[in-house]
Amino acid sequence: MDFKKIKTETTVVTRQKDQFYKGTGNIYETVAILSKRANQIASEMKSELMQKIESFSSSTNDSLEEVFENREQIEIAKFYERLPKPTLIAIHEFLNDQIYFRNPNKESEDAF
Repeated sequence: MDFKKIKTETTVVTRQKDQFYKGTGNIYETVAILSKRANQIASEMKSELMQKIESFSSSTNDSLEEVFENREQIEIAKFYERLPKPTLIAIHEFLNDQIYFRNPNKESEDAF
């Protein structure tokens, strides 16, 4: 997923409670869905960040190269700090119907 292209708020915004009943009918179920999706996004972001940082790990002892690499690492870290938080991305996806979710318990109850 490309987190750079997501156009959502980077700070917390007060939202209408009624928006979160959409699709589930239950606010607690919606919170559980958002929590699971935010955890998925956070793990994707973390693995992507770790891959970029691993490219800087080297065993050279040259101090000039270390300073240059540290600047690049700092720039990468600042970029990831400026991205919206995973919970805000999950809320944005939920409100724009970009999350697929299902409740197997409700599906088994409907079968009877």
